[in-house]
Amino acid sequence: MEMMKKGEWLDVHVPNEWKDIRIETLLTNTWQVPRGLLHELRTKKGVILDGKALPWNTVLQPGQRLSLHLFRPEEDQLVPDYMNIEPVYEDDHLLIVNKPFAMDTHPNEPGQTGTLANRVAYHFLCEGISTKVRHIHRLDRDTTGGVLFAKHPLAGAIMDRMLQERKISRTYIAFVEGICKQNKGIIDAPIGRDRHHPIRRRVSTSGQHALTRFKVLHRFPKSQITLMEFNLETGRTHQIRVHMSYQGHPLVGDLLYGGKNHLLGRQALHAAHISLDHPLSGESIHVPIPWPLDLLELQNRLS
Repeated sequence: MEMMKKGEWLDVHVPNEWKDIRIETLLTNTWQVPRGLLHELRTKKGVILDGKALPWNTVLQPGQRLSLHLFRPEEDQLVPDYMNIEPVYEDDHLLIVNKPFAMDTHPNEPGQTGTLANRVAYHFLCEGISTKVRHIHRLDRDTTGGVLFAKHPLAGAIMDRMLQERKISRTYIAFVEGICKQNKGIIDAPIGRDRHHPIRRRVSTSGQHALTRFKVLHRFPKSQITLMEFNLETGRTHQIRVHMSYQGHPLVGDLLYGGKNHLLGRQALHAAHISLDHPLSGESIHVPIPWPLDLLELQNRLS
């Protein structure tokens, strides 16, 4: 699909697959625009076809130009941190950033700084973008890797729904203690809170459904460490850390979940790949996330 940002508007050349679809059907069914945004677009004439604000029951035809007022300026309460980020993918609608360790994804209280979201606020400021910082998912403080952000309300709403429907795929890698004998498999064990610890989770019959797919990438027999890949079918807090500890293979450096190997000063976990269909164009996006230096050095020491 051909589309282009023009100031506060998005211009879309109507593709063949939208032939004979009403404007309202496109917005409510195809993109599933939230009610609040739909109301705003309708009352403020934020949808224009070939330069005219036509009724929403107008039928689209290939080659027409559909314009949507998507990039309205927004105020954000986040305090920008004047520090650079490491973008690994960016367009007018979404941003994927490689988060370093020892950094929260977003503030947990008003006025907090030092998080990835504060740095993204500075990045938007430098780009001249007046929008709220919308993280679609998050990573633990000491987990590195890709975090997805939306750059306007519609992209945020669509990707929030995609995440809930498991249409955003995230692949993780981790170094775990011990030699995992099974080459690949599934861990299906519910996860709940640990009553004896304010942060820790544990496998519990009364917990929430949690399913992790794993694959062994490399074994290091001398160090008794295994490099593994994970895909999550559910998104529970600390899911990979809890499941691997439950399997008797805690992550290297993960002291919270029984890790005893001090080769790394944090849990050896990295969100290494993000795949999704673009929230507006539908184009398949596959983004590898570069490993941080400490994990590269760990792999070199083990090899």
